[in-house]
Amino acid sequence: MASIRLNMHEAKTHLSRHIADLQGDDRIIICNRNEPVAEVRRLRPAAVEKRQRHAGLAKGAFVVPDSFSEPLPDDMLASFGAGE
Repeated sequence: MASIRLNMHEAKTHLSRHIADLQGDDRIIICNRNEPVAEVRRLRPAAVEKRQRHAGLAKGAFVVPDSFSEPLPDDMLASFGAGE
């Protein structure tokens, strides 16, 4: 396991590159003024969910009313501060 120590500026500037370089149990230690404050590590493949989602899974679960695209009533628009 390798540890890479980065200061905040380096982490903000190049974090995606450093994450792409992580292998196995490597980790990135992010430091603020040389004090460790966070650790970044790769997730194990089992922890990353890779389900496929199919269009139409909720078909028939609800009906969009015909009034869906109509303007909201004035009292409801007023509650959002519209027209101020």
